[in-house]
Parts: sequence; C-alpha cells; structure tokens
Amino acid sequence: MSSIDGTIYLGLDVHKDSVTIAVLPAGAVAPTRVERLPNDLAKLRRFCERLGAPGEGTEVRACYEASGAGYVLHRAFTSWGIHCDVIAPSLIPTKPGHQRKHDAYDAAQLARLYRAGELTIIRIPSEAEERVRDVVRCRETFQREILKSRHYILKFLARRGFVYREGTNWRQPHYAWLRRLSHATSPLAPEDRQVFSEYLGLLEYKLSRRDELDRQIAALALTPALAAVVHRLQCFRGLQLHGAMVLATELVDWRRFESPRQLMAYLGLVPRERSSGDRERRGSLTKAGNSHCRHVLVQAAWAYRFQPKIGVALKARQQGQSPVVIAHAWKAQHRLHTFYRRLAMRTRPQIAVVAVARELVGFLWAVMQEAPAPVAVA
Repeated sequence: MSSIDGTIYLGLDVHKDSVTIAVLPAGAVAPTRVERLPNDLAKLRRFCERLGAPGEGTEVRACYEASGAGYVLHRAFTSWGIHCDVIAPSLIPTKPGHQRKHDAYDAAQLARLYRAGELTIIRIPSEAEERVRDVVRCRETFQREILKSRHYILKFLARRGFVYREGTNWRQPHYAWLRRLSHATSPLAPEDRQVFSEYLGLLEYKLSRRDELDRQIAALALTPALAAVVHRLQCFRGLQLHGAMVLATELVDWRRFESPRQLMAYLGLVPRERSSGDRERRGSLTKAGNSHCRHVLVQAAWAYRFQPKIGVALKARQQGQSPVVIAHAWKAQHRLHTFYRRLAMRTRPQIAVVAVARELVGFLWAVMQEAPAPVAVA
C-alpha cells in the first residue's frame, strides 16, 4: 500500500485491551482500512510493518489521544522508526450535529484531522521526567487521602457526640485529644474505640507516608535538572517547595509557550467565550488544561490578599537568587495585591483569587523565559 506523496496516516483509538487503527493514505478520500487489534506491541508492530517498507519511500505517521494509556505506544512507535504524536483530546474539532460515536469513527476522524494538520500535539515527557512528576503527583494523592481520613474521624466522633471545642482542629492539642480517645480509659464504647482506633491509625499512616514523600521531593528539588527552576519559582510569594515542584515537573519547558496568554489557556485559567457580532459573552473558566498546576496557582494566589511584605520564610527562599527575579517577585506582590483588592470590592473573594492566579501566570512566565534551559533528568 502506498500513497501519492508516500505518507500513510494512522489514527489510533486506544483502549486498555484493544487499539482500533484507521489507515488513511495521503491521497485517499476515506480510510482504506479500519481494523481492531489487541493492545499488544508485537502485533501492532507487525501491522505497521505490513503497510509498506521505508526503503520504498513509504512514511507512516501515527497519532492517538492522550489518556490513561500514557506514552507507552508513543515510545514503542518511535523505537520502531515510526513518527507518532499524542494529541490533546480537549482540542480535537468536533461536528456539533454528529450524534454517533464509536471506536472506528474516532480512529478515522483522528487520521483525517491529523493529515489536515488540525490537531494539537502535546509535549511528551521523557521517562525520567515522568517518573519525577509521578512522585510529586503521588504526594498530592496522599494529601487528598489525608483529607478523607480527617473527615472519617470527625464525622464518626460527631455521630457519637464527641466534638472538639477547645481550639482549632488538627493542631497538636487536637491530636492529643484524639489519642486520648483511643486509649483504654476512653469514654468511647469498646466497639466504637476499635473503629476509631482504625480510623486514627489509617490517618497516621497516611501522614507518615506523605512526610516521607516530602523528604524525597526535597531531595529531587536539589538535582541539577530542577534546582534552578524550583529556586526561581520559590522567590514568589505563595509558592513554596511543593508548589514549585508541581509547576516545574508539569510544565518542564516554559519556553514552549510563546506568550503568557497561551500558558493561561493551557492551564485552563481563561474564560469561556461565545461572542457573535456586537454581542460579547464570557463565562466561567474553561478548566481545560493542567489541573495540578491550576490548583497550585489558585492556592498561591490567596497569599496576595495581604499587604506586600517579605517574611522570614520568603526571605530564606530568595537567598542567593538573581536580583532581577527578586525584583520581579516584589513587583508581583504590589500589582497582584492591588488587583485583588480592586476585584474583591465588587465580586466574591473566590472569583477575585482565580483572577489573581491568572495574572500571576504572566509574572511567572516572564521570569521563566530567562531561566536556564531545562536539563535532562538523569
């Protein structure tokens, strides 16, 4: 099989157990073959090899959507000498009137749009970058699990009439009160004490694993691949070690974004828009981008509610950093605090903080354009 310019485009609809492949030669109106294969690398390789020999001038180019399948197929195709791209699924053009969706249709559409150049290709992290990123994501998972365990404990005790009223929950006095309830002299009934002890033990286990991950992340932040970027990001108020590591491992190369607006859109921090003619209508955030970065930025934006200042912790993080970066971070404090106050007077604080997070992206983008080029993670 060959095409007019020697290129064959493959659209792959990937699932855990199967891959549906649409074969579209460059000069064909429709796919010449649509086949469903097991998700087995050996069988996929044999299928691709039968499409045509590279020595005959045939080039095979494949694409599939980013998903839970990860980048295994991309790396396998690349090792076979086949160009493969991974596509941003949220940016695939769709026909509003089309009401049927199935694997063969999805694969054929991917092949057509890929050949037409209408798809948005994502950056593929190296295996080492992906491993470091997953360590940081694992820490985020444990943080969510800790929140769940805290809810289990408080709701269980509330059902038994035990509510801590002597201070703030989850401070040291509160933990001491919880541990007293797990002792044999606790006013809880034996069965309730057993259930409560299991909940408390689960929470303490999660806390210990999170603390261990924090130590690993702190060590990773000192490696040559990440140290310069992480230290620059920590110069900004609200961005401590974990937040800086999330941004560094998720975005990696900040220079691939040509403007702050492009980065804001990637992070899902720009509003939806349905404008037509003289009518301009904007809605809520698209939330179409990287949710890990967006969460970190929104949390950091809350720090700009307060008057600009350089506290002890922030001063320590800025120690030894470029005066240009420090000046930029100080300018961001003034600008973003003023911006927050102006918005908070006419809208809810939550909405104002999200707007501050979007503006913070602009300051970070400017600083990271001057950062050293990313170093490959070892």
